[in-house]
Amino acid sequence: MVARVIPVERFDLVIFGASGDLARRKILPGLYRRWKEGQIPEGARIIGAARSDMTDAEFRTQVSDALKEFLEPAALVPEVVSGFLDILAYVRIDAKGEAGWEALAAIMRKDVVRAFYLSVAPALFGDIAQRLHQRGIADRASRIVVEKPFGKDLKTARALNAALAEYFNEDQIYRIDHYLGKETVQNLMAVRFANILFEPLWNAQFVDHVQITVAETVGVGGRGEYYDNSGAMRDMVQNHLMQLLCLIAMEPPHCFEPDAMRDEKLKVIRALDPLKPGEFVRGQYRGKGGDDYLTEAGNPDSRTESFIAMKLHVSNWRWKGTPFYLRTGKRMKSRVSEIAVTFKEPPHSIFGESNQWRENVLVIRLQPDEGMDLRVMIKEPGPGGMRLKDVALDMSFAEALGNDLDIPDAYERLIMDVIRGNQTLFMRGDEVEAAWAWVDPIIDGWEMRGDQPEAYEPGSTGPEGALMLMHKDGRRWREIR
Repeated sequence: MVARVIPVERFDLVIFGASGDLARRKILPGLYRRWKEGQIPEGARIIGAARSDMTDAEFRTQVSDALKEFLEPAALVPEVVSGFLDILAYVRIDAKGEAGWEALAAIMRKDVVRAFYLSVAPALFGDIAQRLHQRGIADRASRIVVEKPFGKDLKTARALNAALAEYFNEDQIYRIDHYLGKETVQNLMAVRFANILFEPLWNAQFVDHVQITVAETVGVGGRGEYYDNSGAMRDMVQNHLMQLLCLIAMEPPHCFEPDAMRDEKLKVIRALDPLKPGEFVRGQYRGKGGDDYLTEAGNPDSRTESFIAMKLHVSNWRWKGTPFYLRTGKRMKSRVSEIAVTFKEPPHSIFGESNQWRENVLVIRLQPDEGMDLRVMIKEPGPGGMRLKDVALDMSFAEALGNDLDIPDAYERLIMDVIRGNQTLFMRGDEVEAAWAWVDPIIDGWEMRGDQPEAYEPGSTGPEGALMLMHKDGRRWREIR
């Protein structure tokens, strides 16, 4: 089965930070895959911009090496790779100075979509935006893409928004969160709003609770210094998990358009109750032989969390009384990202006490195996009376839609949406600020109290306190397999 692709207009895409890890690992390989699928038109150009001193040929060699490193050999068709490398160019540029901007202005075309991907530190957003504007490189139709972290708190997020807004309108700014580009996340919207089956049950009357888990097996590694100034709350909860929560909890928008979607997500964030100390648990992995957060962060006195679990309440008519449990951590047992919607038990069982009822659970798997399954009760086959058993109605995207289905990476989808001018899967400025307004008092509280994160073993499911967070409510976390 071949996925249908929708062509886009010709474009000039400038990638600032083109020699960096994100560009080599995700952005450029993703663009190659879209070129291979015929989704990038003839006449499009991809222009790398960075401080490194390189010629066009040297940049193409670097990109060719990245494709070999980060893509499967079967994806690298020689003539396709050659054609992709031909649309690449390179400009050496100083983001905070004047070098290179005249050269970039000289090669930009006027009759194509102009897009600028800022794969650089947030401290450079304002400088780049200013120079794009002053040099006449960006116009009213241009688009600018910015990566997280979008601020460290509400104050810095507002400053970044203001710096960008000085030179770009809100409808030109694309704040990227790659979780929203995942196929399963978008299928969550389809399951909710394209089927009558679930939406009548999608409320506090029928849903017992919701669990959102994003677990990683890796530690902070070489990102120790950055991560120690961030932590799981800033690095994961404020953006990735908050976005997943919004898609689960939001009201149906009146249409599938950017502002309609983002209006509803914003309402969810603003409806969140303030988080109290007993409603969250922070953890930090502690191992031996260097497999230890304090060692990797290079800070023996660090109080930064590598794990956090929390219980949230959305105070609106749809969700009042239904808890949302979120957890994310590094050096966990398995790499798992999933959303589990657990429904309430039937009001009365006709099958007697010998049949133990198990919850109906809708599980949306984001990784490693994208798909969904629904746990339902059936009769166990065979004679001997009515014996109930819970089974999964399982849908793996690869199996359901064909094992040869090539699902685009999140970055591929989102970059193509930038070129199309579709902001549906990108965050709006007020949405980012609302998330920080909710997060900031929580962080301020534990810093003021001097809270220490609870130690947990690398390769485990997290600290004991996280288990107790659920147990005191008579519930259990889903097993991380």
